[in-house]
Amino acid sequence: MFGYIRPMQGELKVRELERFKACYCGLCHALGKKYRVAARFILNYELVFLSMLLWEREDAPVIKRARCIASPCKKKSYCACNSALETCAGYSVILTWWKLRDTITDEPFIKALPHRFVAFILKRAYKKAAREFSGFDAKVKQEIAALHEYEQGEDKSLDGAADKFAQILCAAAPEGDDEGKTRPVLQLLYHLGRWIYIVDACDDYKSDAKAGRYNPVARLYPPDTDSGTLPDSSTERLKTTLTHSNNLLCSAFELLPDNPWTKTVQNIIYLGMPEVRDRVLSGKSLRRKRNGNSI
Repeated sequence: MFGYIRPMQGELKVRELERFKACYCGLCHALGKKYRVAARFILNYELVFLSMLLWEREDAPVIKRARCIASPCKKKSYCACNSALETCAGYSVILTWWKLRDTITDEPFIKALPHRFVAFILKRAYKKAAREFSGFDAKVKQEIAALHEYEQGEDKSLDGAADKFAQILCAAAPEGDDEGKTRPVLQLLYHLGRWIYIVDACDDYKSDAKAGRYNPVARLYPPDTDSGTLPDSSTERLKTTLTHSNNLLCSAFELLPDNPWTKTVQNIIYLGMPEVRDRVLSGKSLRRKRNGNSI
């Protein structure tokens, strides 16, 4: 699912890159530990980023080494499970479940069979995660339904569709009495969700247009009749709105206290996200690379 929120690895120090990989593997271990082996296959960059964002500032990462299904012969470093990784493991399962249900609803029966199979495999994990994170589950279900209803309408507004998806990520914001911390996190997650939704629509533009699937960018900017690609005249507008959300989430991030992952998060939002934006808008699709253990 997705896979756009990644660092610019060449700009990370060797130590920082190894710690990022350890966090990535740590979320994988948390998924396997709490929701069994099958859940490891839904690992994605967005929830790794969220775990770093929600990491408590006093909670120094504990690095361990172990073999796993992705590396059975050689031990790999991973972050020991903590509250942030456990929470994001549960959120991963819930988000994947409702994404699968939405796809099953949209696609014809035959095309939806692979998604039905994955949903069957994840059903027990979803029920466990939904019990533990019932508030998040209810909010995601509500916002997915609102997004689905909006996409079935005639409104061509890109902001309207992106807003519905952004509200889903806002549900991941921790509840608390610290208004000075809660508001920036909400602002950050909102614009992160908006940015992901628009980038994903741009990345899927050509395939969605060819298949006749809903795509908010294609609805607003119909494809060129000859190439079926995004019109050049719309690229700069999309870059402007993506940059706007990127800038606002960066501003919100600067209001948050430092934690052990601050430098890595800075790399992602200041360098990694603009790099992904430019690649997608230039037609270099990330669809084949965005899932799986790509690091």
